[in-house]
Amino acid sequence: MRIKILRIGHRPERDHRITTHVALVSRAFGADSISIWEKDEKIKKSLDKVSKSWGGNFRVFFETYKQAFKDFKGISVHLTMYGIPFEEKIKEIRDSVINDNKDLMIIVGAEKVPKDIYDISSYNISVTNQPHSEISALAIFLDRLYEGKEIKKEFKNPKLKIYPSEKGKNIINEKL
Repeated sequence: MRIKILRIGHRPERDHRITTHVALVSRAFGADSISIWEKDEKIKKSLDKVSKSWGGNFRVFFETYKQAFKDFKGISVHLTMYGIPFEEKIKEIRDSVINDNKDLMIIVGAEKVPKDIYDISSYNISVTNQPHSEISALAIFLDRLYEGKEIKKEFKNPKLKIYPSEKGKNIINEKL
């Protein structure tokens, strides 16, 4: 089972920071990759550096939503405030993805999402029916999908590692 985030509508001149945060949340909360429909090498370089330093092998791809869906055989979840409340479908999605080992594509928008995304997605899911951040919707959805277990995920081959501390910062450089 692999989890891919599809970022719809990234505009490099405007959305660089938000898309980077979508990617960072995706990585930290258990996704394997992000596909961005507008090429932005700065984001790829930044995320490659994060994975190299902090471990794991999170990948950044550039493709349109049509390319992403072309050969995709799993479950697709479009996070939208217009969808069905996620509490009504999260168990069904979890059973399909985790228990039945199906790939998952989670779609998050930047600008107006093309209408056909609503039609081709397996689910149109809302994390509230109010306007808010796609970053928060993604984090909450992934956390509930994994039932909180992703928080304890250990990334492979980190050069840097944080050791929790009640006060101060305790970062170990494994390379030294």
